[in-house]
Amino acid sequence: MVIQDHNAIVKALDLGGNGPRVVVKDCIDIAGEVSACGSAALMDAAPAASHAEVVENLLAANCHLVGKANMHELAYGMTGVNEAFGTPINPKWPNRIPGGSSSGSAVAVAAGLCDFAVGTDTGGSVRQPAICCGVFGIKPTYGRISRKGCHPASSSLDCVGVLARTAQGLTEAMQALDPSFKPVSMATAPRVARVKCSLDKSVGDPLIYAVMEGLGTASYIELPLMEDAFEAGMTLIGHEAAKAYAPLMQAPEKLGADVRQRLENALKIAPCAVEKAEKIRRDFTAQVDEALTRFDVLMTPALPFVPPTLDEAQDPSTVLPLTRFLRPFNLSGHPAIVLPLPVGREKLPAGIQIIGRKNEDAELCEVAEWLTSTLTAFTEEKNA
Repeated sequence: MVIQDHNAIVKALDLGGNGPRVVVKDCIDIAGEVSACGSAALMDAAPAASHAEVVENLLAANCHLVGKANMHELAYGMTGVNEAFGTPINPKWPNRIPGGSSSGSAVAVAAGLCDFAVGTDTGGSVRQPAICCGVFGIKPTYGRISRKGCHPASSSLDCVGVLARTAQGLTEAMQALDPSFKPVSMATAPRVARVKCSLDKSVGDPLIYAVMEGLGTASYIELPLMEDAFEAGMTLIGHEAAKAYAPLMQAPEKLGADVRQRLENALKIAPCAVEKAEKIRRDFTAQVDEALTRFDVLMTPALPFVPPTLDEAQDPSTVLPLTRFLRPFNLSGHPAIVLPLPVGREKLPAGIQIIGRKNEDAELCEVAEWLTSTLTAFTEEKNA
């Protein structure tokens, strides 16, 4: 396998029509290609016998598949650092992590190697690298887009998602990825509520307040189980990863050190912890559903602090909290979009997240387009 520009692409392709150029994460099957999932342990796996269903949809939409994207090994990490295939280089902030696990997808979009990229999101794995690299990303409603031909084969959290350079690009990408997706138009401004979150003031003050100033009447609400939902999401992703990848632990030397350690820890998760996490899932989902009867969209910061540098990311404690506001909505299954909005004099990576009602993905995309075209915080950034 040959690493291309910015270490974003593990295999160049020339497949499909003459439509949008698309890069597909390496845990999604393309017939005749190995889905190595960013791991040396799977480099010699048999090539896929058929396309994943989402790949079939892309080809039917006349997309031009130009590559398979690098990723954090086994889609089980948040830095994007990859010992086997090389770490994708963040085009806008090369000393900072590209994010994970859809690192190559985010880098390919930010570097202009494609028009949009397909990733997967089990605990923020589309949205976090999108913000790290300064692009837009969507995690659709859980179950809306087929995971047939994606790895691991079974997940109660994972969604196929897309990354693009604009909010409109997300809408166009979703139309290609999901034949049932139909764009909508808003008749009135959406009712937006900010979810109270604890975050670094260097991110929160210039970011959220600027957006809220533009929204004017936006309300503040609490989701009391937000922190518990983050922890429950960590428990369930570990439990499911351990089941999916336990066979690879028979040759642990083929795994990266970080993934090996996480899998070792995941194998120790007790059944009672899984039961507790599932109860939190039910209760938190009910909280989000109730809030969305009063508001059209919920808003959080995308990340609690600026993504760490590559050097800082060697300490796991600097990385794990990055998905604090993202992972809960994998647990609940609601669609969520991140919008990049760099902060501070140095214009460091940051952004906001908006969450919508289940299966109202098109409405959420329309809100994202509305926000970026009407709010001063976004229009000033666009014109900077």
